[in-house]
Amino acid sequence: MTLPLIAVVGRANVGKSTFINRVAVKSETIVDETPGVTRDRKYVEAEWAGKNFILVDTGGLDFMGEKPFAQAVTEQAFLAVKEADLIIFMVDAKSGLLPDDEDIAKILRTSKTPVLLTINKVDNPAWDGDKYQFYKLGLGEPLAISSLHGLGVGDLLDATLEHLPACMEEIDEETLSVAIVGRPNVGKSSILNKLLGEERVIVSETPGTTRDSIDTIISHDNQTLRFIDTAGLRKRGKITDNVEYYSLVRALRALDRAEIALLVVDASEGVTEQDQRVADLAESRGCGIIVLFNKWDLAGDAARQEKLLSDLAYKLRFIRYAPVLKITALTGKGLSRIFKAIELVADEYHKRVPTPTLNKLVVEIKEEGFMPVKRNKKLSLLYATQTKVAPPVFIFFVNRPELVNTNYRRYLKGKIREYFGFQGCPIFVRIRKRA
Repeated sequence: MTLPLIAVVGRANVGKSTFINRVAVKSETIVDETPGVTRDRKYVEAEWAGKNFILVDTGGLDFMGEKPFAQAVTEQAFLAVKEADLIIFMVDAKSGLLPDDEDIAKILRTSKTPVLLTINKVDNPAWDGDKYQFYKLGLGEPLAISSLHGLGVGDLLDATLEHLPACMEEIDEETLSVAIVGRPNVGKSSILNKLLGEERVIVSETPGTTRDSIDTIISHDNQTLRFIDTAGLRKRGKITDNVEYYSLVRALRALDRAEIALLVVDASEGVTEQDQRVADLAESRGCGIIVLFNKWDLAGDAARQEKLLSDLAYKLRFIRYAPVLKITALTGKGLSRIFKAIELVADEYHKRVPTPTLNKLVVEIKEEGFMPVKRNKKLSLLYATQTKVAPPVFIFFVNRPELVNTNYRRYLKGKIREYFGFQGCPIFVRIRKRA
């Protein structure tokens, strides 16, 4: 199911990030350090009254920087409007209405996307400031909140739910959804076009949830595949940062609907920080992952090719389980292997390990004797079970859950892979105390 997406827009320092941190399901979803990845996320998953949704921090609009004022306002606000199901437009009670707020409001008023005007930093419940000045923005009755202290946040979230879609698109369980993700201009559309051109068995085209994407459904070897193309954003002049940022938002929406991600990396440039971010998105959303090293014809001589592969293995080591295919979309070289890789990862993605078989592994782990110990307290593994497929989730029942650290959780994942494979799939390990 696709989660609704809410963009939080406004000037710098009006309290957008404070608001998002307060309502995030987990605060570490904004900043979460993992080796090899810079995780400065600007999106979080949130929940209110039993409904889940995604909040996106659009960042502070910088009107005093190098970018021309109109360009900065138009680009960021327009992209936020285009991607979101709802917009929270945040202003500052302490600074009052500023011309920048009015310029943002002009753009928001032209959109069909609903907007909730929110006055932040109302830290005193008895605030009787001039909220009527904000009526000038033409966006209806403003809601007063304090992100710092939580005042009025519940009312804002209640209003948010009233404006979100009653339900989002459900994906047909018989159809395997595959998102093609990556930075702008790495060849995502070229890959899809080649795959379709070679197959020539397009069943139908249906509008995707992402505003300007078209989902393409094809049949291959009696398997129905739904390709979600995230192409569309292109670099223009000095707005590269904004474009690449919103390409991540677009990738998030696609991955939220997908089971498998084809992560496209440009061999002419090598792995970049944004490639790492997109890979992190795919893993955190629980997608199976296949890395497509595109433009391999531009990879250079053998020494440079070896350096590219070594660099990829290091920078994307947190998804080392993902198959890597060297392809050239322009000529079609290597593309025939994509369908086989999708079939392989899909099988692994839906694989279930019988509980008795899994607990044979638990016995072997216990026999190895590698158990965390702290202050004379030793971890004891009791038993384990797989509770979910697509993606695979395992629960290990132990005597002392507090002894399980990140390294030991990684060790358990490694043992599962060693014995049962799960190639191309993220594995999620939960730790529970036996009742």
